[in-house]
Amino acid sequence: MATIETTARTLRITLTPAERVLGLLRDLEVPLTAVRSAEVVPDGPAAARGLRAPGLGLPGLRKIGTWRRRGKRTFVSVRRGPAVRLGLAGQRFDAALVSAPDPAAVVAAVPGART
Repeated sequence: MATIETTARTLRITLTPAERVLGLLRDLEVPLTAVRSAEVVPDGPAAARGLRAPGLGLPGLRKIGTWRRRGKRTFVSVRRGPAVRLGLAGQRFDAALVSAPDPAAVVAAVPGART
């Protein structure tokens, strides 16, 4: 499972080697000033919207990769259960959707983000 870490200036999403290969992704690091919103979504796989290009999608179970829809790109690494959706500004991705063991704690750790 991907890990989400915050420091004084950055937010880092670290993927496992399998997630990197299956989703054709690399770790994502963004400045905290680029995080515009943070919220807990009750069903991570259902929250991924758009077309997968590239990545892995097992309906209702696991989604890893880049989800695209009109003018938007979302970094996705979710499994069944709750996840964290982060809105980003001025970055390669417009949003990140990531499963976490305690999504509420991740949202609370993002200072200044509107929920």
